[in-house]
Amino acid sequence: MSIRVGIGTGAFVFSSAKSYWKWIDLCEEGRIDSIWQSDRLISKEPQLESMSVMAALAGATDRIKFGMNAIVLPYRDPLVLAKECATIDYLSNGRLLPVFGVGGPLNPEWKATGRATKGRGQRSNEMIEIMSRLWTEESVSFEGEFYQYTDAKISPKPIQNPLPLWIGGNSAAAIKRTAEVGTGWLGGIVNPGKTAEVISGIKAQVAMAGRSIDDDHYGVTVPFRVGKRSDTPVERLVSRLSKARASDFDAETSIAVGTPNEVVSSLRRYVDAGASKFVALPMVESEDDLTSQTRALIEEVLPMIEDR
Repeated sequence: MSIRVGIGTGAFVFSSAKSYWKWIDLCEEGRIDSIWQSDRLISKEPQLESMSVMAALAGATDRIKFGMNAIVLPYRDPLVLAKECATIDYLSNGRLLPVFGVGGPLNPEWKATGRATKGRGQRSNEMIEIMSRLWTEESVSFEGEFYQYTDAKISPKPIQNPLPLWIGGNSAAAIKRTAEVGTGWLGGIVNPGKTAEVISGIKAQVAMAGRSIDDDHYGVTVPFRVGKRSDTPVERLVSRLSKARASDFDAETSIAVGTPNEVVSSLRRYVDAGASKFVALPMVESEDDLTSQTRALIEEVLPMIEDR
C-alpha cells in the first residue's frame, strides 16, 4: 500500500482570499498529497462551496490533487455535477478525487431547502449510475424513480478513465454502495476499530459482488494537532463530536494529538486497520495556527509516515 496524507478544510479561517492562496501554495510546495474541502452549504461560520473550490484549485495549482469530502449528492443535479467533475478533471489534467455521500439526516440543508431525507440513498444511487455512465458513454438514457434522461451526453470527458468514484460514510448502506459501485472508500471521523470493521465489510461484499477495489483505495479522516490534548481547538472538537455522535463513538481514539511521533503513531493504527489514505483535518483556531500546523505536518509528520 502507498501511504499518502492530504489536508482537509472546513471552516474558512483565513483573513482574505489572498491568505487562502498563500496557504495553498504552502501545501503545493510542501508536497502535501491532496487538498480536501468539506461540503456544507449552510453554516454559521464562513465555509467555501466545494465544487467552486475544486474548479479554482484546478487553475491555481500544478501538482497537488484535490477532492470533496464528501459531496452530498442529493443537494445537486446529476447531469450538472457530472459535467462539473468532468470539466474540473479535464482542466486539471486528471487531478480530481471525487468522493460522494448521501448526507446526514440532521444536516441543516434539508430543513432549510424543504428537502426530505427519506429516499436520499436511492436518489444517490441513481445519481451515481447516471454520472458514471456520462463519464464513459457517448450517450445516456435513464429511466429511474427520481431522474429521467434521454440521450444525455457530456464532452470533454474526464482525463482519468475511469474517474475515481469514492464513497463516503460508515453505515451499512455506505458499505454496500462502496462494494457495488465504488472504486474506493473515504471514511469520516471514526476510530481505528470502526475503520477496520468497515474496510473488512467492504472487502467481503466486494468479493461477493465479483468486483475488486485496490487495497490502497481505503482512506479515513483524522483530526490532528501537533500540540497538547488540552489545547483549546482539541477540547472544542472533542466536546462537539462527543455531543453529536453516537454513544459508542470514542473521540479520544479518533484524533491524532501530541508530538510528531505521537501523531504518526496514531496514524499507523489506521494503517494497521487497512487504511492508507488520510485526510488530516487540522484542529486550529486561526489562520496563523493553521499555517503552523501545516508546516508541522509537512516538516515533521510526513517524512515519518509517507512512503516517499
